[in-house]
Amino acid sequence: MAVGLDHDVPHHSPTGADDFLDGVWKRNPVFVQVLGMCPVLAVSNTAVNALAMGLATAFVLLMSGVVVSLIRHLVPGQVRIVTFILVIATFVTIVDYVIQAISLELHRALGAFISLIVVNCLILGRAEAFASKQGVRRSILDALGMGAGFTLGLLSLGVVREVLGNGSLFGLRLLGESYQPWTVMMLPPGGFFTLAAWLLLINWFSSRTSAGESGIAG
Repeated sequence: MAVGLDHDVPHHSPTGADDFLDGVWKRNPVFVQVLGMCPVLAVSNTAVNALAMGLATAFVLLMSGVVVSLIRHLVPGQVRIVTFILVIATFVTIVDYVIQAISLELHRALGAFISLIVVNCLILGRAEAFASKQGVRRSILDALGMGAGFTLGLLSLGVVREVLGNGSLFGLRLLGESYQPWTVMMLPPGGFFTLAAWLLLINWFSSRTSAGESGIAG
């Protein structure tokens, strides 16, 4: 008697590592899903700004994911999205006041993009697509992975733009006084150039890796 294929091949259930690594690499918000491009391009002119925005977004992503997961069975479907936005806005307000208390200069540098975290499609998307359907543990791991991936993407742009555009990194001078800064890298077009370069590099690396795996399998 033939045995069904469903019984022969074990189904792979996502693990905590899968939930985390998906956001960091496999479905990186910046380099794979290309989400949240407004802050990515606008505040990544320095490594400090990029890191601050990345951490702020990761915090909101984590806390809103936890709350949404906890209340997912209590919220009526008719007001689900409104409730999620209210939860996200609460944590964005907390982040806004914390950054303002830590550094007024950083708060001014990030400007309105702190408040715009509320409408970041990454955060609302993870709340609706994942946290509202999963338990707290998986929601935490997913949020940590997506937050780390978003921060990594921002920081990747910020480091390149600050080094080339100002000859420094985290405010510390790296290149000599004779270095001629690429002013364009500190301007909005520099964000597009840097993002395009990173996407080109990552796609090339991914295609090489896929080709290598195909060759080994063959």
